[in-house]
Amino acid sequence: MNIDHSPEHQEVPPDQPVQDTAGLDRYILRGRRQIIQILQEMIDDRCLMSAHIRGGLSYVSTVLAVEPEQNAILLDASPNPSTHARALEATQLLCTSQLNRIRVQFSVEGIRQVSIDGRPALRASIPTEILRLQRREFFRLQVPIAHGIAITLPPAAGSEGPACEARVIDLSCNGAAVLVPPGVRTLTIGEVVPGCTLRLIDQEPLSLALEVRNINRQTKPNGTEQLRIGLRFESMPRSAETRIQRYIFNTEREINARTLGGL
Repeated sequence: MNIDHSPEHQEVPPDQPVQDTAGLDRYILRGRRQIIQILQEMIDDRCLMSAHIRGGLSYVSTVLAVEPEQNAILLDASPNPSTHARALEATQLLCTSQLNRIRVQFSVEGIRQVSIDGRPALRASIPTEILRLQRREFFRLQVPIAHGIAITLPPAAGSEGPACEARVIDLSCNGAAVLVPPGVRTLTIGEVVPGCTLRLIDQEPLSLALEVRNINRQTKPNGTEQLRIGLRFESMPRSAETRIQRYIFNTEREINARTLGGL
């Protein structure tokens, strides 16, 4: 698997950072009270986030506590010793999450290790600004696991190996993010993969060509690794886009109904 983390290949799915914030100043919050409030809401809602270390490494984390008097924020540490060591060596962690389905992104500095109830954690300075994007074009639906939405990638050209089925974790009308174990399918950044299949609920499969936009290795809380692959739909027919839009709309409505109804 060839992994390329060059900025020009980055997309903006919920767990990936927006690399170029030019023109997004109106979405950046710099008020200390607002920043602390958002961080506290992330704690209250138990928001998972991706903590990105320079070089393309990331792990799943959470905000554990905010200490305004000490200008400190406490973050969950990686269970992987190597990743944890890299985080401690980093001058900055770039954190991305979703709060009420709105993208939240911030950086922390002054990172050091502390212990909470005998478990390692990270202590850093409270961020000085938070990017909070509400624009529709940045929204991607976080696909419920129960839906079992998947994309099937055909074997690589000249390969006799099996097709690769990848679980879709988020979806938009422009692309998707999928999870696959390392080594299952060889992919390169910029590669266009024809003959892929997207399966939605109660619909006929969609045949698509997909462009590989980014590949990131992630460490799950249990310490195992997986690859998160960002894909862009290539020359998708209007009819296919309409079906994806309908699925996203129906799923959002279902999630909202459960939330409002307390189901």
